[in-house]
Amino acid sequence: MKYLVLGGNGFIGSHLVAALCENGHSVRVFDRSTVSNDSRTKSAEYITGDFQNTFALAEALSGIDVVYHLISTTVPSTSNLDMVNDIQTNLVSTVRLLQTMIDVGVKKIVFLSSGGTVYGNPESNPIAESHALNPICSYGVTKIAIEKYLFLFKQLHKLEYNILRVSNPYGANQHHYGVQGVIQTFLLKALKGETITIWGDGAVERDYIYIDDLISVCVKSGLKMYNDIFNIGSGELVSISEIIHVIEKVTDRKLKIEKLPSRDFDVKSISLDCTKAKEKFSWSPSCDLESGILKNWEELLGNESSNS
Repeated sequence: MKYLVLGGNGFIGSHLVAALCENGHSVRVFDRSTVSNDSRTKSAEYITGDFQNTFALAEALSGIDVVYHLISTTVPSTSNLDMVNDIQTNLVSTVRLLQTMIDVGVKKIVFLSSGGTVYGNPESNPIAESHALNPICSYGVTKIAIEKYLFLFKQLHKLEYNILRVSNPYGANQHHYGVQGVIQTFLLKALKGETITIWGDGAVERDYIYIDDLISVCVKSGLKMYNDIFNIGSGELVSISEIIHVIEKVTDRKLKIEKLPSRDFDVKSISLDCTKAKEKFSWSPSCDLESGILKNWEELLGNESSNS
């Protein structure tokens, strides 16, 4: 099997590329950033390009069996600031990708959607894939639209797909410092002795999944297409206050906290029912929150030591 990982130099993408290479697969990476220096991905082929460049995508798709689509040009906290840009760079570009796939004969794709934004404020927790979709940010709306186009391309062109509605991944090499990735941001600030900013009273609850558990199911999802949607998370509700408590325990440091007013686009509480993914992929998350945060912290300490 030959895989194309769109966004393969990002947080999730770099871990996925490493796992695919270690499993003996042929991997091509398409990303706008430079080539990875990860020793685990030496066998991967790297193409530098812009996701909005159809010709570059067509070249990257040549000879590919399965596409992993991990690219997003926005994050939930910024998507409402320029919704037209969100639509143009994510939705329109993805539809062009799908059309290009059909044109060059690539008929399988795994799309990483959002389990944290497409549902909006849920009626109850944990929520299944059948729950109503009521996103409260443009990021979530765009993810849903892409899901619908995947369904349409299946009907029109027999494109096969798996949609993974991922909760909140965390772990080594998460780069959106201060923008996305609460756990990584808090750990970095704990390492530097900086003040942590939270919006609201810390009661906002999320579902967090350690990166290794996410990558495990991502690899499995590339082997067989079900033309279906799967929640991917831990299934556990964790508040910001609980994360702070665990980080203080793991790091043995008292964190400095600054509280700001709550934000309208933040879903108050959400966790995912991942029963379908567990059954179809014979998968289950194995890393609990404290163990995952400890692994993340030890990795940061190791990087700090090697850079000093």
